[in-house]
Amino acid sequence: MKEFDINITETLEKTVTVEAENRKEAEEKVQQAYYNSEYILDSENFTGVKFAVEEEREIPLEQKETMDVLLIKPGMYPQIVKIGCELQDLQAAVGGDIEATYPFDDEVALVMNGEGKINGSELNRSLKTEDGELYDIIAGNFLVTGLTEDDFGSLSPELMEKFEKHFHQPEMFVRMGRSVMAMPLPDDKVRKTDTPEKSDVAPVRSSPDRDSL
Repeated sequence: MKEFDINITETLEKTVTVEAENRKEAEEKVQQAYYNSEYILDSENFTGVKFAVEEEREIPLEQKETMDVLLIKPGMYPQIVKIGCELQDLQAAVGGDIEATYPFDDEVALVMNGEGKINGSELNRSLKTEDGELYDIIAGNFLVTGLTEDDFGSLSPELMEKFEKHFHQPEMFVRMGRSVMAMPLPDDKVRKTDTPEKSDVAPVRSSPDRDSL
């Protein structure tokens, strides 16, 4: 976006008749009479208008509000990223309509694709109780964000470090009868790119008493 200074020039014309010995004397008489306000030009004497650009300037774009969060992708280590705070920024990060859950006592949210399991996204990380019992699995990319009074926000350095450690090791999921076991993915299997791998098990449904996953 730019801003421009535009000069507007209006033209007023009026012809008057004077008696003089020569052209120069005639012009001097009219000039003197004009400066003495004997001749007044008004809207009736308007003959045209011209517009001319005098200067143009770039308008600085408003600084977009951002937040520092953790991006967790299947088969990869957590990434510290800076993303926009708008809904479309969150949707782009997780690949669809967002859904949030708050499974920790800390002031953090897990923001994920609400249809990750339905659309067959690759299984990512498990959620476990304090006793280590697996109760849910997040499918697809998700974010770990901080919380403000009424929205998502940046993680503090302390929470960034804590949840990087919590979700550091990617997991693989193995079906054991009717249950699923989450196991650490060996370091040599951790991906450096976003190339997806087919999951070994079908998506796991959330516990019926949880309304956020």
